[in-house]
Amino acid sequence: MLRNGLEPWHLLIVAIMIILLFGSKKLPEAARGLGKSMRILKSEAKAMKEDGTAHSAAAPAESAPHVVQSAPGETTAAQPTAAESNTVH
Repeated sequence: MLRNGLEPWHLLIVAIMIILLFGSKKLPEAARGLGKSMRILKSEAKAMKEDGTAHSAAAPAESAPHVVQSAPGETTAAQPTAAESNTVH
């Protein structure tokens, strides 16, 4: 039955169905949104990688307390995490 898996004409049928379902006006918007999401993901992954290498290279004698930042719309201030508040300095 499915010896060859997906062939090029299968992909053509899927592309036609997507165009029919979503319409040609919505597809450019969806592609823009997908591209923007991919750029954000890539930049965040790069920042995490750079942060990890910088953190391991400059290992301080005493680590700084971890603080949870509040979201832009929240009214609460930044607070130390539960693990940090239980320790005695």
